[in-house]
Parts: sequence; structure tokens; C-alpha cells
Amino acid sequence: MTMDAINLMSQLQGIGARGSGLGALDRASAPSTESLAPAADSASTTREKTREAFSDFVGQTFFTQLLTEMRKTVDKPAYFHGGQAEEIFQGQMDQLLAERLSEATADSFAGPMFELFMLRRD
Repeated sequence: MTMDAINLMSQLQGIGARGSGLGALDRASAPSTESLAPAADSASTTREKTREAFSDFVGQTFFTQLLTEMRKTVDKPAYFHGGQAEEIFQGQMDQLLAERLSEATADSFAGPMFELFMLRRD
């Protein structure tokens, strides 16, 4: 599990833990009106960090699997094969490609998934 996945899981657990009940404890821990502006800023930064971690996790997981399966369908060429060195660095190349593809398609691919995820959380 990558650090991005671990960060996403910890952020998601933190989101689920907040606002779990409507008792006196929630009212007692409610922020005063003076501190609402900083709380809104921290909520928006938390949401953006969660969105970024979500996009990284979803995009990299999808594209890594896509590239892995794609590589299985192509045989080694008779000529111009890099040998053992190519096989060793192929995983790193695929990881880099997955990161770049994830960054390029974050808004159109993971964005709608994140919004649906957050609807269930709110």
C-alpha cells in the first residue's frame, strides 16, 4: 500500500468519525461564531487534500492495473528487447506512466467519483 493510499484511508476515517452523533457532546464541541472562518478554511483545505489523495489513489490504481494487463497481451519482440534490465525497470516505467495519466485525467476520471463519495459522507 502506498503512502497516498494510507493518507487517504486516514483522512476518510477522520471524516467518518466527525459528526457521528447529535447529542450534547456535539453541541458542546461546536465552534463559536468567531472561529467559523478559520474552520471553513480548514474544511476546504481538508476537502482539497482529500480530493487530491482520492484522485491519486483512484487514478494510479486504475491505470496501474490497465498498464499491467496491457503488458501481458504483448509478447517480447524477437529483436530490440532490453532483456533483464527492461523487465526490471518496466514496473517503474509503468508507475510513472500511471502517475502522469492520473494527473492528466484527474478532473474527468476521479472527480465525479469523488463527488459521489462525498455525497455519501455529507
